[in-house]
Amino acid sequence: MKIKKEYTFTNNRQIWRIIPTQTDKLIIEERDTERREVFFNCIKIDSGKKIFKNLQLDEKYWIGIEAVYNDVIFFHEFLKPDMPGHKGIISFDINSQKILWRNDDYIFLFVYDDKIFCYQLKFEGRNFYTLNFKTGELIDEMGEDADPINELREKNISDSMTEGCLFPEPFISSSVEDDRIKNLLRNYKEERVIIGNIEYICLKNLILFNFHEVAENGMLRNFFKAIDIDSGNIIFEEVLNAETKAFVPDSFFLKGNFVFLLKNKVKVVVCSLG
Repeated sequence: MKIKKEYTFTNNRQIWRIIPTQTDKLIIEERDTERREVFFNCIKIDSGKKIFKNLQLDEKYWIGIEAVYNDVIFFHEFLKPDMPGHKGIISFDINSQKILWRNDDYIFLFVYDDKIFCYQLKFEGRNFYTLNFKTGELIDEMGEDADPINELREKNISDSMTEGCLFPEPFISSSVEDDRIKNLLRNYKEERVIIGNIEYICLKNLILFNFHEVAENGMLRNFFKAIDIDSGNIIFEEVLNAETKAFVPDSFFLKGNFVFLLKNKVKVVVCSLG
């Protein structure tokens, strides 16, 4: 198995989130914290071809993504700036690049079986509802009982935005059964001054991993490497950050035959497996 760099995406802004969709698109959220602006971009995973770029809604900063479902993005605003509570649902169609509907009365929970599960805050407790995900029309009033909602939420716990994705896990020597993998990662840890965990994914005959090494100036360097398990040879490597002050986890993940690398916090490097 080989790894080939396909393309790099960047607008030279800090990348906040990378969301692969069920339809092989990539949503990239960027934030400019000084100007207090957020930008949303969408590209095709296989080619990097732009679907939309620098999308902004009426609210320029205090807005985020709840979920992406069937090529519809569900945005939320915030109850108050600098506060985590969400408010409202804004439905945006990726293909037409238009807002389908908006409702400021409900707060999004999750989407399941073509229905949005949401709620309204009361003085004490919540009232739950379901909406048509395409139109926003009310389907059902579900009352105050949270138990059936929580049961459905458990069924839907494998968030649709990360379905089919593989994320690295911390290397813990005692939990790895394959001695080849254990020795490869243990040697890297022993031969270098590494801060934080080695995070890795095993895929057939490959081990893909990310680690932070202390440089001569005391700063950290973040590396991504792919090693052939049988030969021990490095088949791909990339410096994800040449100089950083802090350990940054979640620097890569896989979906299908693609590897997504976050580089210098402002670039997405997309590689193919073959």
